[in-house]
Amino acid sequence: MEIWLGWMSSLILLATLAGQVAQQWRSRSVAGGSPWLFFGQISASSGFVVYSALIGNKVFIVTNSLILLTAIIGQLIFRHQSKEH
Repeated sequence: MEIWLGWMSSLILLATLAGQVAQQWRSRSVAGGSPWLFFGQISASSGFVVYSALIGNKVFIVTNSLILLTAIIGQLIFRHQSKEH
């Protein structure tokens, strides 16, 4: 039962982050965004991926890896949009 709670929570969080990245891409605006936000998220998520692997928690390994991916994509969008303006 606990594992399903973890996976469902993970899906909700990832859907929220993916929606934000998609909105940022569609709006072609990085207004109010800071590259430091993505740097911090990438750093923290990298640490959480390693930590999750060390404790062997598959829910956290997958979730934190995907959160890291959204941070990388967000940084790429930010850089791309910043160059256009």
